[in-house]
Amino acid sequence: MANLNKVMLIGNLTRDPELRYTPSGKAVADISLAINRVWNNEQGQKQEDTIFVDVTLWGRQAELAQQYLSKGRCAYIEGRLQMDTWDDKETGKKRSKLKVVGDQLQFMPDGKGGSGGSPPPSQGGPQASQQRSAPPHGATAAPANEFQEEDDIPF
Repeated sequence: MANLNKVMLIGNLTRDPELRYTPSGKAVADISLAINRVWNNEQGQKQEDTIFVDVTLWGRQAELAQQYLSKGRCAYIEGRLQMDTWDDKETGKKRSKLKVVGDQLQFMPDGKGGSGGSPPPSQGGPQASQQRSAPPHGATAAPANEFQEEDDIPF
């Protein structure tokens, strides 16, 4: 029997990323995305619904999120679902929560004419520009206006 655990989300951050490090020195960041759904009901009236999804990012993805993302910015996350379980300290009952562990992070355009691949204006400068020139796997490679398609397509 085949199994698949894959999630793709685009949403706006509800708060600034919270970066911390494990005792072994690995970066981990928690973010929360607000994801909107708009549809028309049977009477043709516009309906809206928002869900909130917690996402955990690891390693360089976590550091990039903390460096370039902030509350309100749009991001694309690819990852997998994970169930966290724990004992509630107050009631002693078992608790659980479904969350997303992000494998890939891409910065999205912010809707204000800016590119999602560039840092927010408050974090610009030569160092931010150098970091964008060779991002790790899963990060946006270059701002949309700098993208050039290759001629050699392998298929």
